[in-house]
Amino acid sequence: MSQTLARVAQTIESRKLENGGDPATSYVSRLFSKGDDAILKKIGEEATELVMAAKDARVDGDVSKVLYECADLWFHSLVLLAQFDLSPQQVLDELARREGLSGLAEKAARPS
Repeated sequence: MSQTLARVAQTIESRKLENGGDPATSYVSRLFSKGDDAILKKIGEEATELVMAAKDARVDGDVSKVLYECADLWFHSLVLLAQFDLSPQQVLDELARREGLSGLAEKAARPS
């Protein structure tokens, strides 16, 4: 599972402008060229589309849209991670750190 994330993250990293990415030929390079606000806007759009797909799936039973929209959200989240020089492995490490912890206890332990 994490091999796929690593490969996608590597491709995204190669699309950064400082790595030779070209906004004229690459969607990801274009997002990077537009900066944080454009990336954050896409994440907001994809999150909303995922919520709507999940609501629709409860009505029509078609969960394929949930899967599709979740993949879009994950992809754009990977772009955001790259924008901040973070990796999917760091997210997996954080999830591993939280594993076995009560969600309520973990949230209460966060700095204010």
